[in-house]
Amino acid sequence: MTEVRIPVSCQHRLPYYLALEEWVADNLPDDEYIFSWRVNPTVICGRNQDISLEVNLPYCRANGIDVVRRRSGGGCVYADMNNYMFSYIAPGTDVETNFVRYSEETATMLRSLGIDATVSGRNDILVGGCKIAGNAFYIHGGKSVAHGTMLFDIDAERMGNAITPSHAKLASKSVKSVPSHVTCLRSLGLDMTVEQFGEYAMRYFTDEKSITLTQKQLDQLGDIEKRYYDASFLYGRARESKTENLVRRFRRIEGVGDFYADIELDKESRITSICLYGDFFSTGDISGLIERPLTGSLYDRNALAEAIERINTANAVKGLTAEALLEILI
Repeated sequence: MTEVRIPVSCQHRLPYYLALEEWVADNLPDDEYIFSWRVNPTVICGRNQDISLEVNLPYCRANGIDVVRRRSGGGCVYADMNNYMFSYIAPGTDVETNFVRYSEETATMLRSLGIDATVSGRNDILVGGCKIAGNAFYIHGGKSVAHGTMLFDIDAERMGNAITPSHAKLASKSVKSVPSHVTCLRSLGLDMTVEQFGEYAMRYFTDEKSITLTQKQLDQLGDIEKRYYDASFLYGRARESKTENLVRRFRRIEGVGDFYADIELDKESRITSICLYGDFFSTGDISGLIERPLTGSLYDRNALAEAIERINTANAVKGLTAEALLEILI
């Protein structure tokens, strides 16, 4: 891998680094790139989540915690200066293969420090059954992008108050709260400062191979970064409906994620619109591959099953089967 460095080490809000991912994918020659970064207290929501369901917005506003959305799927994470973030960009659109390679490499890096880390089935890196790192991925401009957290230390009170996951998600992990199913490098006894850990990780990943961007190149990030602050991107599609004939469904599919479905019906019980939300990983255009094809179908188990048979659900959501989609919707 090649480390991407910026010439001035100053603090930026999180969307700056998400914009840097996109810029690297669009502008640098084909190679494996990685860079690390830290931010002031921030909650980062997945691309398909409803922020109002997943984040305690009043608490975040009152306590100066930034709330942003990323382009990748998955769930909410809390980050601060004791949490290292890594961004990995690789050639090609086989994002799942690249994602697994990056996750395995990260776990191997932790094992080189004497930490018994393993990769979970979906997107986490675990130590002793507790999450120490969470990762997510997306495709941009013919490149695979993966990024994730690495918990060096935990502000359990802030994390627990800022993020409000579904009870089903917590129950599936047999825990009562977010902090109770995570661990951190400091509590595992790693004898390093957070800065020393970041330097070690980058040396491990890159063997000190690097490229330093110019200020002229970094100036190009501005227009990309602005998109992350757009209200329509940050808050997503509204969950409010003017129709009284609205069906709202929730289902957790193990190994795939939480799904919320807002289904609007006409007077004949035909679907006029569907909106899917959740912490799942989208691998394609959910609207074009699932929501629009089901619009017009009778809201009936047999009719929906027939319509879903014509959809390749896994092309839209990682791990989603036709049977599971039917259970989500009805």
